[in-house]
Amino acid sequence: MRNTLNLVAPLAAGLVFGLGLIAAGMTDPAKVLAFLDLAGTWDPSLALVMGGAIAVALVPFGWARRRGRTLAGEPVQWPAARGIDARLLLGGLLFGIGWGLAGLCPGPAIVALAAGLADVWLFVLAMLAGLLLVDVVDGRR
Repeated sequence: MRNTLNLVAPLAAGLVFGLGLIAAGMTDPAKVLAFLDLAGTWDPSLALVMGGAIAVALVPFGWARRRGRTLAGEPVQWPAARGIDARLLLGGLLFGIGWGLAGLCPGPAIVALAAGLADVWLFVLAMLAGLLLVDVVDGRR
C-alpha cells in the first residue's frame, strides 16, 4: 500500500497542479507578462491565483509541520537553510529576470511543453542548462 501511495500521490498532485496552472493562465506568457507590467496594462488576476494558492496551502503545511510525517509515513523534509545569503539573492534575481523576459517560470514552462511551442522548449532547455551550470559551479567549491 505504501509503495502504491508513494507512486500515485505525486502523480495525482502533479496532474492537479498542472491543470491548475493551465486553468489560471500561468502557462500563457502574455498573461504572466501582463501581470508583471505594473506601469502598463497590469492584470492583477495572477495575484489572486497566488494568494489563493497560499491560502489553500496554509492548512496542509501546518498539519504536516505538526504531524512530522507524510501520508505515506515518510518523515517530512523541511529546508535546512534559514538565512538570506548572496546565493539566494542571485538565484532569485536570475529567476525574476528569466520570468520577466520569457513570461514563464519553471512549473508552468514544464506544463506548457505539451503545447509544443518552440519558445517554451527553448526556455526549458536554457533552464536545464542553467541547472547543470549550477551543478558544475557547486562541484568546484
